Amino acid sequence: MLIAGGRSTKQAASHLGISYKTADSHRSRILEKLGVHETASMVRYAIRAGLIEA
Repeated sequence: MLIAGGRSTKQAASHLGISYKTADSHRSRILEKLGVHETASMVRYAIRAGLIEA
């Protein structure tokens, strides 16, 4: 939700109190599980799934 809301991975990591490396790993795994290769596709998926509002 943070990345889809326009925050960078670094900002999301800081907000969550985790390291950048951990946040980047989570983001990469989400992309892999969704079968997409870019953050924009992940955001579109989240909107379609009702996880976030456009």
